Amino acid sequence: MFDYSARPDLLKGRIILVTGAGRGIGEAAAKAYAAHGATVLLLGKNEENLNRVYDEIEAAGWPQAAVIPLNLETALPHQFDELAAMIEREFGRLDGLLHNAGIVGPRTPIEQLSGDNFMRVMQVNVNAAFMLTSTLLPLLKLSEDASVIFTSSSVGRKGRAYWGAYAVSKFATEGLMQVVADELDGTSRVRANSVNPGATRTDMRAKAYPGENPSVNPLPETIMPVYLYLMGPDSRDVNGQAMDAQ
Repeated sequence: MFDYSARPDLLKGRIILVTGAGRGIGEAAAKAYAAHGATVLLLGKNEENLNRVYDEIEAAGWPQAAVIPLNLETALPHQFDELAAMIEREFGRLDGLLHNAGIVGPRTPIEQLSGDNFMRVMQVNVNAAFMLTSTLLPLLKLSEDASVIFTSSSVGRKGRAYWGAYAVSKFATEGLMQVVADELDGTSRVRANSVNPGATRTDMRAKAYPGENPSVNPLPETIMPVYLYLMGPDSRDVNGQAMDAQ
């Protein structure tokens, strides 16, 4: 496991947007960020899940979160512009962006993968991450110290049979992170890195590996050290790195 211990006020006063914040790793990250002082903007497609996470953050006495229902699969360019305008109006800036939302799509040979399924995975995992990053960068640049974290995968670093669209989308994610990091290097106080969470006890993992005993994998809460490290000031000089949570 990534070795890092975050001090309690690590993210005090920061405004951090987390996509896919309604469950799994996104929910765990949102709560970890809130527990360390951040105002977390919870973005996801299932409003019921987002409201539950919001209520749990509220009940814990952490800074009040905000719920932003948005389906990244169907979101249009103007909706990303409206999101940026709302964040600027309500919060004035953005200090962090965690791209966590993602879908696996069918695990099947490339020749049996439909174009529709391929494009659906790319839309959520790549296109939406690009749109959010490009639209929100001006707000991130208003921060004294901002961080963008992209979510990768081991199959986004070495392709594997039957991982089809998902693997391709994660290679694209690594490429997007590298381009963004290189553009930001020395020109702003924003940095960009990627995290491979590794095998984690989530619904997505269970869907991808139906025969696996889920208890062999760590809970999302246990892989949070790298997410806290990259989002906080201790990683200020870390840019363009592909990191592993485990």
